[in-house]
Amino acid sequence: MSMQVKGTLLQILKIESGVSKAGKEWQKQDFVIETNEQFPKKICFTLFGDKITMINGISEGSEIEVFFSVESRDFNGKWYHNINAWKIENAAAGNNTPRNFPPEYSAGDVPPEPEDSGNDLPF
Repeated sequence: MSMQVKGTLLQILKIESGVSKAGKEWQKQDFVIETNEQFPKKICFTLFGDKITMINGISEGSEIEVFFSVESRDFNGKWYHNINAWKIENAAAGNNTPRNFPPEYSAGDVPPEPEDSGNDLPF
């Protein structure tokens, strides 16, 4: 399922990285937009792997359109959700320059589940 939303880029968060149980390195970066609706909503999106470069050159305060998919996964009986951005476009009138790379996330793009550290939190 793929969706899209327009809004103002509020914040670009720092890149996070780690190593999976299989020894594979991974990186992700989150960013937050605020929708331009009657009742604005703030939404935090995740860019994973090489998709991190899509946010380069976009400054906070810019109007953007984000294409994304929603994914949920179970960890120790609790469900966690990811909002994975796969394409970002400049939403300014007359300038829809796509900033897309591979179109959809694959199972290998999802960050690995953390190792059990004795608590129920996945992070």
